[in-house]
Amino acid sequence: MSLSRFVTFTELVRARAAELADAPAHIFLRDAPGGLLAETLTYAELDREARRIASVLQAHRAEGEPVLLLYPSTTEFLKAFVGCLYAGAVAVPVPLPGSEGDDKRLNRTAAVLRDVGTRLVLTDTAGAPEVALCLAGSYNAGVVCLATDTPGLGDPEDWREPAAADPEDLVFLQYTSGSVSDPRGVMVSHRNLLANQQALQEAFRTTPEDRFGGWLPHYHDMGLIAHLLHPIWLGSCSVQMTPTAFVKRPFRWLRAIQDYGVTVGGGPNFCYDLCVRRVTDQQIAELDLSRWRLALNGAEPVRQTTLRAFAERFAPAGLRPEAVYPCYGLAEATLIVSGGVPGAAYAATAVDATELERDRFTPADPDRIEQPFRTLVGCGRVRGFDLRIVDPVAHRELPAGAIGEIWLRGDSVAQGYWQRHTETAETFGATLSDGETGFLRTGDLGVLADGELYVTGRLKEVVILNGRNVYPQDVEWAVRGLHPGFGLGAAFPVQAGREQLVVVQEVKGISPDTDATELRRLAQRIQAMLGRDFTVPAGNVLLVPTGTVRRTTSGKVQRTLMRRLFLDGELRGDYEVLDPTVRALTRGCDDLPGDDLLSENLLGEDLLSAGRGLRR
Repeated sequence: MSLSRFVTFTELVRARAAELADAPAHIFLRDAPGGLLAETLTYAELDREARRIASVLQAHRAEGEPVLLLYPSTTEFLKAFVGCLYAGAVAVPVPLPGSEGDDKRLNRTAAVLRDVGTRLVLTDTAGAPEVALCLAGSYNAGVVCLATDTPGLGDPEDWREPAAADPEDLVFLQYTSGSVSDPRGVMVSHRNLLANQQALQEAFRTTPEDRFGGWLPHYHDMGLIAHLLHPIWLGSCSVQMTPTAFVKRPFRWLRAIQDYGVTVGGGPNFCYDLCVRRVTDQQIAELDLSRWRLALNGAEPVRQTTLRAFAERFAPAGLRPEAVYPCYGLAEATLIVSGGVPGAAYAATAVDATELERDRFTPADPDRIEQPFRTLVGCGRVRGFDLRIVDPVAHRELPAGAIGEIWLRGDSVAQGYWQRHTETAETFGATLSDGETGFLRTGDLGVLADGELYVTGRLKEVVILNGRNVYPQDVEWAVRGLHPGFGLGAAFPVQAGREQLVVVQEVKGISPDTDATELRRLAQRIQAMLGRDFTVPAGNVLLVPTGTVRRTTSGKVQRTLMRRLFLDGELRGDYEVLDPTVRALTRGCDDLPGDDLLSENLLGEDLLSAGRGLRR
């Protein structure tokens, strides 16, 4: 089938349904008492159910309007998503309310509901109670909520094919994962989606023989576009389990890869760390991962230590080292921007750490002990974009080897943010200093070296200390490696007379009754590492219980949100070491008990006071 003849994704889905009627389009692995229970959806069933749901949407005159999709099952979600396509409605995938915590201020679903201004919400009977509570609590009068698996709802024979769609018509709104507290809806058109599907195929070298398997939620761009829609674009099949099933037992994902012949699938860097830690030797002995040709690693910074550890850990199960596949993308570019060559080893370069802090990509010799270095993983070559590395302040294009903001142009670049005209103009209509315009500002920092894209961090999250750039993800990773009891961490800057670094670190088993001497020792250990490896004397440290650090649904640390909670005084540690100016900024005149805590300084100076330790 020639893909170039399709001008909309709707046309492609209809053609697939006619061509592959009895073939499986999707397999959902539902949690059951005895394990995972497979539910198979064929292309013909998907087409029939989508026409049934579309007939309901047409009765509600939903053409061109946003429709929220809130489903616990990817099977029911996929039916509703294609139903929106068939009705010409704009799908808005979001998580079920309550799945991200009970704090309504932090509930992403409620924020999306307020932002999008929809009249229609689709769910199933399993999710309906939670959705009803969310609607009632959000004071959205007049919103109609429909459980699409209700018997007798809609009739596929009542569906009428709408007028021919335009390539610029919107397919869905991809709400950003929420690394900031205010999610924004990225407007993805048919042209954007088809162009990015082509880029995915070129990067991954996928064919209809490939089978995709994952656990990322369907409201995450990598989960939706790569794991659910790309198989349909190819005429292949996807296998999906819930994020909860994966997190509880990572082995389930790997076992599904074996049992269902998955060849392509992946997730953020943290999921591979989880597999390394939680899958046992005995379980590995039961696995055959030899058919898994692409273990995609994206959506957050990629770590060489993780790639190496995962490849080595699962080599006895037949995983080839070249299967690990770093890639880069973002919702504003629909999804993928760059990826490596399948079957070839990924690029990794040791760079001078001091030069990196000055926005220069300078290869280093790892064998020179006196030269501090960082190892950066390449995310492959750019696919289908005009990419520039740009000075984020002067908007001047930078030469190869210089680190700057990643700017993009191309058919995959989305239309902008839903009902946010100013932000759309600033982000999607950037202009270089020489007058070239129409670029997307990604907010990511990176460098092109020998044609390979290296992503170094987020522009808004970089901590600038004494003219040096300190990347928070590097700090978080280094801190976590100091102690086996350290879990997730968040590093962010605060302005208190001068810009200072704050590290919030989860400690397993910590409570107000934990021995203060031990917590003091852990805090000093973090400070010592900050001084030694990052030249940050007397960093601010908060030790907190597991579960304190906020993450997005895909596992990204919400540094912006953590910073706001800290500055508002809502985030407090079971043990704290704060600079007096930071304490005054965030704690006011609280008379908090604790000892003076001195940081170790490995720079050859006297010990520096770091404020008072806090015991709650």
